[in-house]
Amino acid sequence: MPLEGTTIFARARSKSLIERTMKAVFIVCGCFAIAAVLVITIYMISSGAPAMFQIGFAEFFLGTEWAPTAADPQFGILPLILTSLTGTGLTIAVGVPIALMSAVFVAEMAHGRLAKIVRPAIELLAGIPSVVYGLLGLILLVPMISKLEGNVFAGDPTHTFTGGANLLSGVVVLIIMILPTVVNISITSLRAVPPEYKEASLAMGATKVQTIFKVMIPAARSGIVTGVVLGIGRALGEAMAIILVSGNVVNMPGLFASVRFLTTGIVSEMSYASGLHREALFSIGLVLFVFIMVINIVLNTLLKKEGARNDA
Repeated sequence: MPLEGTTIFARARSKSLIERTMKAVFIVCGCFAIAAVLVITIYMISSGAPAMFQIGFAEFFLGTEWAPTAADPQFGILPLILTSLTGTGLTIAVGVPIALMSAVFVAEMAHGRLAKIVRPAIELLAGIPSVVYGLLGLILLVPMISKLEGNVFAGDPTHTFTGGANLLSGVVVLIIMILPTVVNISITSLRAVPPEYKEASLAMGATKVQTIFKVMIPAARSGIVTGVVLGIGRALGEAMAIILVSGNVVNMPGLFASVRFLTTGIVSEMSYASGLHREALFSIGLVLFVFIMVINIVLNTLLKKEGARNDA
């Protein structure tokens, strides 16, 4: 008996030591993540804010001309901001419903064998480099958009033809690129819903479709919104694919207009920028950073309010 008691005590002590060690590891990882966010925030503010003050907030945010290398430099980023917001908005408006329906199909509707084929195929899309999406868009998508543009604006002398390199091409590429992120997270969230929810709904006479849209999706809302937030971040932050298919010209956003996003503005000019021009590019990066932070804060706040309302 004493030997057995000693063994049990030793196991309990070993388990306690492992738990304390893992707790310390988790704390260190959490502190590292917080520190990384703080360092990035401080660096972006210190690098981007001075140029805003030097240029002037009104000229920087409301100016419509971007010509940093001209004799009279202009640093207006309003077309870039509106293009990024418009492109991201269209991407989310079209891409999220497609992604959600795909997730519902894989998680709830598809047979086991088909789901095992479809989900790895969707996951494979996430592993394709961004530049490959851009090259495929340039080779396959841009010519098709060019034909569509020619049919829509045939005989219109006021339209500047883009050859298919425009906002529409950029949005289509972004929709394809955000699909794997939103789909995979939505599938995981739907499958994490307790099966009792579905069983209770079906037992009360609801159809399978009603159960999915009235019970399963609301119950998985938090995870789905997380996927949408990550999709928004991908759409806002993408550069390499978009620079190949959107025309990379500073214009006000239009579906068939060659445009430049905030990200592509940084990528296309950072290699040769210097002085105030370079600082202005860091300011664009700060604007992007603030956009993503605001979107995260707003959506998390809405989720918490919705959760508190449901609990009440």
